[in-house]
Amino acid sequence: MNPSDMVVFENRDMIVINKPSGLLSVPGRGDDKQDCAITRVQTLAPSALVVHRLDMSTSGLLLFAKGARMQRLLSQAFQNRETNKQYRAIVLGVPASKDHAWQTINEPLIVDWPNRPKSKVCYETGKPSVTEWRVSDTPFKPRAELANWQVDNAALTALDLRPVTGRSHQLRVHLAHVGFPIAGDALYGPDDNAQRAPRLLLHASDLALTCPRTGEHMVWHAPSPF
Repeated sequence: MNPSDMVVFENRDMIVINKPSGLLSVPGRGDDKQDCAITRVQTLAPSALVVHRLDMSTSGLLLFAKGARMQRLLSQAFQNRETNKQYRAIVLGVPASKDHAWQTINEPLIVDWPNRPKSKVCYETGKPSVTEWRVSDTPFKPRAELANWQVDNAALTALDLRPVTGRSHQLRVHLAHVGFPIAGDALYGPDDNAQRAPRLLLHASDLALTCPRTGEHMVWHAPSPF
């Protein structure tokens, strides 16, 4: 994808893109993992620096700061939970939900070092981790050519997600822990989960924050591809 085709917003302080699934946020180990969101963005804005990340398989809104000072200020906003983020996920199963009300998963998470890059729930050493979720008002309706997403007649449900904290793989681990893994997730859920969809069905759809320089409240939306 052409870097300019990913851009959702750009000004003197920041650039926001709609990252496609399958693209790393930052370079990985090895020559084959150097193509990533930040290197593509830097062809358009050489001063762009990383503020936060999305998993390679997750699509959606990703923000980069322009310059070290703005990177520091925006990173602080994320760390202090002064941003609002919302995701859309398609999960296996049908969670109980009343009137689409928000519910909370509060389970401590830590990286599962022997099984990296996976994370896990751990009550002894895990860090506090909170995810809010609800059944989406916009149900999942797969296109006819994607009907095979429902393997073995497994029901699929669309959820809205709000990560209160930002642990590694938090949304994926929390949903799998409560019995509703995200469809297409090769790391979590049943052994055949990676075959249940052509990609991880997780998309960062909404991002909002206050610009540290101007005080302007800024909101972005990237429609989900599923």
